[in-house]
Amino acid sequence: MSLLDAVLGKQNADMVAKLAQSVGIDQSDAQNIVRQLLPAVSRGIKSNATSGEGLQGLLNALQTGSHERYIDHPEALQEETAKADGNAILSHIFGSKDVSRNVAAHAAQETGADTGIVKQLLPLVAAVVMGALSKQTSGKTLSADSAQNYGQAEANSSGNWITSFLDADKDGDITDDLLNLAKKFF
Repeated sequence: MSLLDAVLGKQNADMVAKLAQSVGIDQSDAQNIVRQLLPAVSRGIKSNATSGEGLQGLLNALQTGSHERYIDHPEALQEETAKADGNAILSHIFGSKDVSRNVAAHAAQETGADTGIVKQLLPLVAAVVMGALSKQTSGKTLSADSAQNYGQAEANSSGNWITSFLDADKDGDITDDLLNLAKKFF
């Protein structure tokens, strides 16, 4: 299962509706914005997971963050904690608020949406992506300790699993996978 399947699959039909409600826009506008944000967030996670330290942080967050609640209960996206969780995720994967602002500005430019609305949605999209990854990793023995104990080979293996999850057609590029699946649902 790819990341987009996990985030936008039929079982999550009200996800975009809850995202739209949380920032006060209509569902079609939210869909367009999510289409622009998902590839950037996924690339950030993939890039972050290629370093041992980044992978360790990601695995720890997946293990302890309870992010799957955003998939299981999309109404949780309307809680203030969802924004805080999403901002923490963005800080970790992008490293600075400037990168997050640039991602939001680019998505706003591409969609014609207000930059302020996109900035509000970006952390929520990050929380949803982590929720999808968390659900996919539940039951798997991926941990920061295993990456540390088994050295770089183990870290590379876990990083490859995450990359594989993000790259459905295994062509080394996740952008096309995200856009193709998004088109099916929007």
